[in-house]
Amino acid sequence: MHRKMKIHSLEHEPFEGLANIEVWAKNRGHSISRTLLFNNEELPDTDDFDWLVIMGGSMNIYEEEKYRWLAPEKDFIAEAIASKKIVLGICLGSQLVADVLGGRVSKNKYKEIGWFPVSLTKEARNFPIFNTLPGTFTAFHWHGDTFRIPPGAARIAESEGCANQAFEYGRVIGLQFHIEYSIESINSMFQNCKDDIVDGKYIQKPEEIVSQGSNVHKLNEILDMLLDNMEREFS
Repeated sequence: MHRKMKIHSLEHEPFEGLANIEVWAKNRGHSISRTLLFNNEELPDTDDFDWLVIMGGSMNIYEEEKYRWLAPEKDFIAEAIASKKIVLGICLGSQLVADVLGGRVSKNKYKEIGWFPVSLTKEARNFPIFNTLPGTFTAFHWHGDTFRIPPGAARIAESEGCANQAFEYGRVIGLQFHIEYSIESINSMFQNCKDDIVDGKYIQKPEEIVSQGSNVHKLNEILDMLLDNMEREFS
């Protein structure tokens, strides 16, 4: 019987919420709290939760002058990791975690927007969080930056357009790609970030993205598998 956990989410945009992570958490009986950083809400005490989820956002991790909550957020993530909390960072969230752990974040050679395959590395097979996942699967991407794998972390996944797609560091997981998105999430990205869609080798047109919307169901299965594995191994 799994124990009920308190999951806390850090959210950087009104349109980048937990999406299908919330569905999974509710189905498993876990409770959810959140800090809406875009509303300048205060961060909680690290004793108030078991599992920290750091979501995506259109800002960059180095825009601390423009987004005054970024520096305190990084300190808070460092504190959560030091307190041995379960930590999952997605997209911007993974970059924030990598930065905190000493993995530099910079512009990727390519922007990735749309549905592109992600492949697990050989090393990923040594980790119970990932070794039940398919070796290659189609994930959703919407990013221009990338992280270096932090010192002491394992490089878990890669794509053609971006060498570092995931890492594991103890009880900390970083995913550059999205597996939590719903169709609504993708529509929200179109509404709020459509200026990102320019011509590029790994940038799909909106109609191309929409035509592959059925991928969301498979993505959701992979999300559930990953979260179940994290719950089992880390709690």
